[in-house]
Amino acid sequence: MRALLVDRSVPGGLRLGEAPDPVPTPNQALVRVTATSLNYGEVAFGIQNAPEGTVLGWDAAGIVERAAADGSGPAAGTRVVTLAGDGAWAELRAVDTDLIGTVPQDADLGAISTVPVAGASALRALHRLGPILGRRVLVTGATGGVGRYAVQLAHLGGAQVVASTGDPAAHGKSLRALGADEVVSGAHEIAEPVDGVVELVGGDQLVSAYDRLAEGGTLVAVGHSANNGENFPFGTFFGDQGRHDRSIVTFFLLACQGLAPDLTWLAGRLAAGRLDPQISWRGSWQEAAQATEALLGRRLHGKAVLEIEAR
Repeated sequence: MRALLVDRSVPGGLRLGEAPDPVPTPNQALVRVTATSLNYGEVAFGIQNAPEGTVLGWDAAGIVERAAADGSGPAAGTRVVTLAGDGAWAELRAVDTDLIGTVPQDADLGAISTVPVAGASALRALHRLGPILGRRVLVTGATGGVGRYAVQLAHLGGAQVVASTGDPAAHGKSLRALGADEVVSGAHEIAEPVDGVVELVGGDQLVSAYDRLAEGGTLVAVGHSANNGENFPFGTFFGDQGRHDRSIVTFFLLACQGLAPDLTWLAGRLAAGRLDPQISWRGSWQEAAQATEALLGRRLHGKAVLEIEAR
């Protein structure tokens, strides 16, 4: 099969080449991939650290070519969206059936390919906050792929959404169109405390966001794009002065149970127009270098989609 192979000698660190067809285990379906979306983490760190010739990629949408041998999961011919730790940047992918969501027949599979990491991470983070109807929720790094899904899903869940971005003047209008009630440059601008935080940056922004958390509130640490540690001032974790019962939690998406229904639900909402995938770059996988370089250069706000053309 053809695949994008790690090759750090070429621009973007990927070249189109040949790789062995995957061999599914009994609980895996074989999926013919038609589109994949890129995530900053896999591009910034995966390509840099993976052995040469590796086939990476977390997100992929396509059609089941061969159903799982154990009878689980969708039948052959089903349009699906898939998630795994690697293997998305190829014509064929073997995927555990509990990481496969089904897709409406008329859905755009390129758009659907943005769902797995960005959409599911945002959904799981919001679930971790608990009921959000009528509550104030802060989303940091709101212009990224996960952030834009988090703003939309929090709005759909009835939250009062505060979106944080480094450039409110440039991105305020688009974030408000997605459902943000307030757009700020950082948590330090927020006058009233928030009940929950979907934190996608880390470093100083996580520290600042936790400081604005109301009593009983939760911060879910999802992203770490700042690539810096967190240094909390003395007294941050005292429980008095409105700081009682505040929490910082983390999760690992691939360790979560029940992701197949999440992927199916997200794909359905996107196909119905209830969610916008916010695609900012879309093209052939032969142009992968353009997409990866734009992503690494922070020139993309939203998702990049690669189309996997048939031979």
